[in-house]
Amino acid sequence: MKALREAYGECLRKYGQANEKVVVLDADLATSTKSVMFAQACPDRFFDVGIAEANMVSMAAGFAASGFIPFINTFATFVASICAVSAKSLIAYSDLNVRLMGGNNGLTGGYDGATHHSIDDINVMRGIPNMLVVSPSDPVMVDWLVRTLIDDYKGPAYVSISRSGAGDVYAQGESFTLGRAKEVRDGKDATVFAYGLSVARAAKAAEALEAEGISVRVCDMFTIKPLDRQAVVDAARRTGAIVTVEEHSIIGGLGSAVAEVLAEEGIAVPFTRVGIRDCFTESGSYDQLVEHFGIGANAIEEAVRAVVKKKGGSVL
Repeated sequence: MKALREAYGECLRKYGQANEKVVVLDADLATSTKSVMFAQACPDRFFDVGIAEANMVSMAAGFAASGFIPFINTFATFVASICAVSAKSLIAYSDLNVRLMGGNNGLTGGYDGATHHSIDDINVMRGIPNMLVVSPSDPVMVDWLVRTLIDDYKGPAYVSISRSGAGDVYAQGESFTLGRAKEVRDGKDATVFAYGLSVARAAKAAEALEAEGISVRVCDMFTIKPLDRQAVVDAARRTGAIVTVEEHSIIGGLGSAVAEVLAEEGIAVPFTRVGIRDCFTESGSYDQLVEHFGIGANAIEEAVRAVVKKKGGSVL
């Protein structure tokens, strides 16, 4: 099981090395974010700015304005705080071609605790105009995403990426489209929308529920902004119940985005959010934290059972 940060470092080196317009910046965390792999291959296009995250974003804006494709790298919690002002006023405002890579997202900082866990980055970054907000779920998607951000996509982009891994979700060569949800498995009783490592946990929960006679559809909503609104509407019509799952606060993340669509479209279906409640996190091993904060496979199963029961279906 490859960690997503490892997959990212390998892909940044592979695709960045092939395109001389790619420059990479890091804030004294290159061995953790794995941008060090690019640094070793292309030292003349790598810049370690030290503990100066806001300055790093300003430098990236200058690179982008000069025709380069800068990837900035630090922990997700710092992108959504120290970097946010520069990301908004310099990059997004000018619609510059910068990739802000937020590593160690969610709880994957483990024992580093509340100061280094990132449970509000999606909330912050999706509120910035012009900003693409994505979070990959496995190494296959990471490979596609890095290549796409170098070769095809133009404009500001924020990528929330995990330090860890949760197993492969997709086969090699799978295709994806920015702004479109990706169906992982079909089902008829409820739809689960997730992103990042939560996708693998949602698939595991769906498999367990299948043994109980509950058919669960799982969709990878890896693009949180722009959200695939039609996927939400279709899910409500097809399965009549929706659960969102994220390694993030339930405030302002994927759950909020899906709820906005349901409200604006006037769709009333049983709906619940699996995520971190309005609280600070704490130190611990990653697996312990996932269970403690109620975002693991067991919690997803319970949430699905609850919405199906509210639907009044015969499966319970």
